[in-house]
Amino acid sequence: QVQLVESGGGLVQPGGSLTLSCAVSGITLDYYVIGWFRQAPGKGREGVACASGTAPITYYVDSVKGRFTTSRDHGKNTVYLQMNSLKPEDTAVYFCATADAGYGCYDHSIRRSEYDNWGQGTQVTVSS
Repeated sequence: QVQLVESGGGLVQPGGSLTLSCAVSGITLDYYVIGWFRQAPGKGREGVACASGTAPITYYVDSVKGRFTTSRDHGKNTVYLQMNSLKPEDTAVYFCATADAGYGCYDHSIRRSEYDNWGQGTQVTVSS
């Protein structure tokens, strides 16, 4: 059974930083694509970033490029989303999800429908 558990959310002031973690069990991350998504109140779920475990593909939505970085610790089977220079518009519930190798993450897009397993989400609030 695949499980994803996000942590690291919280309240931060504009311009601050947070690192989200996504601990994965039931699969070996090396062979899977990991995506990060967020959902603000009253809005749909938006793809934020993704990275392939096998091919050198990483994608970031334009609104977070240069501020967010995704990485993975294979030994811990954990994925991270480092978020810097946070803005109030980054406020949302953040989710991690997995997709099979070759799916979900492309040079210019992230496809939410191709992700199979999802975490429960962690709240990020950017406010002064």
